[in-house]
Amino acid sequence: MATFMERIKERAAVLNKHIVLPEGEDSRVVKAAADVVKQKIAKVTLLGNPDEIKKNNPDVDLLGVNIIDPAKSEKRKEYAELLYSLRKAKGMTMEEAEKLSYDNTYFGVLMLKAGDVDGLVSGACHSTANTLRPGLQIVKAAPGVPLVSSYFLMIAPEGGNQYCEDGAFIFSDCGLNENPTSEQLAEIAIISSKTAKQIACMEPRVAMLSFSTKGSAKHADIDKVTTALAYVKEKAPELNIDGELQLDAAIVPSVAKSKAAGSKVAGHANVLIFPDLDAGNIGYKLAERLGGFQAVGPLCQGFAKPINDLSRGCKSDDVVAAVAITALQTQLN
Repeated sequence: MATFMERIKERAAVLNKHIVLPEGEDSRVVKAAADVVKQKIAKVTLLGNPDEIKKNNPDVDLLGVNIIDPAKSEKRKEYAELLYSLRKAKGMTMEEAEKLSYDNTYFGVLMLKAGDVDGLVSGACHSTANTLRPGLQIVKAAPGVPLVSSYFLMIAPEGGNQYCEDGAFIFSDCGLNENPTSEQLAEIAIISSKTAKQIACMEPRVAMLSFSTKGSAKHADIDKVTTALAYVKEKAPELNIDGELQLDAAIVPSVAKSKAAGSKVAGHANVLIFPDLDAGNIGYKLAERLGGFQAVGPLCQGFAKPINDLSRGCKSDDVVAAVAITALQTQLN
């Protein structure tokens, strides 16, 4: 029987999408590019100096991987003009646009904006800001989406996990929005439920996490979560969601029975919405390092075209997984 990630790769392969990887200087990304092509998950363009990439990765078979050096590309001037047209109202000069077009990440995002590729994955050796800034400036959020947020696809270890009924969880937001308002938390919950259904093929059961369950404590941080829940129920009344719930009440049936009796989500949640970036970042790393889950991400939701960040601690296999998910995201817009 195919594993959770194998099924995602199989669905991605059918689409035959083209993904750009700007970080040709990173050996993990180079190996991932080769593996993606070998496994026929997607077409890949790797950005960087071809001679340097091949010299630094002599054992990697790059047959079938398209390698482009932005500094020597015939498209660079065209992309610089595109960037200038998009940013001149914000004060960008043509000279600044030309300079940025030499940057691998900007070049990759401009490829995406121009329609020359279908998605972008970066962040293995660059900060989240370095990846998302050009995305927000050039590709921007999808129409009707009030904010871009992030999630991790947390895949259960081989052999499964007793609290992971679907083989994976969606953890949101663990990589982008530091201290979301109630309205923003509600939007994160709504779009994360769509991610669960469309990317992970899971029927979403969404838990709004807190250090309190159903009024067991009183604090302004809890009020933020309960207000967010009210917003969700007003905007997406069909969504199967509950809160506020402590983590154990959200995923452990026996605890849910005593702390949140009658809840359709408690004890069975597969989409976990963290109240802030502190909790989210700590939570996914605990699940990854102590629980043995594979953490794929941080993946982005809400861009007009798929752009995904990576953790700088990622493995080559994580990059491959992110490419497959990025290919699937092309079907959401």
